[in-house]
Amino acid sequence: MAWLLVVVAGLLETGFAVCLKLSHGFTRVWPTIAFCAFALGSFGLLTLALKKLDVGPAYAVWTGIGAAGTALYGMIFLGDLVSTLKIVSISLVIIGVIGLQLSGSAH
Repeated sequence: MAWLLVVVAGLLETGFAVCLKLSHGFTRVWPTIAFCAFALGSFGLLTLALKKLDVGPAYAVWTGIGAAGTALYGMIFLGDLVSTLKIVSISLVIIGVIGLQLSGSAH
């Protein structure tokens, strides 16, 4: 269950990163509100998960999901540059996240 919280928190991290860009420096109201909601949800779920998980693997999985998700969202929906190296790098992040999740142990 704790790992599920980390995965959802990582997906919410993607949401807050995208909303941060869409807020244009917190000058747009709805993306700013969405940023706050996603950020609170993400940090809240990570906090709950850390009660049961080691901080290193959990934090790495959280940031890995957020980074890979944000990069993919940017390429698919925001017109970010798509390149072979970027795709390979995102794949390596995902492989690393899976490895870290498998290596993490619950208390």
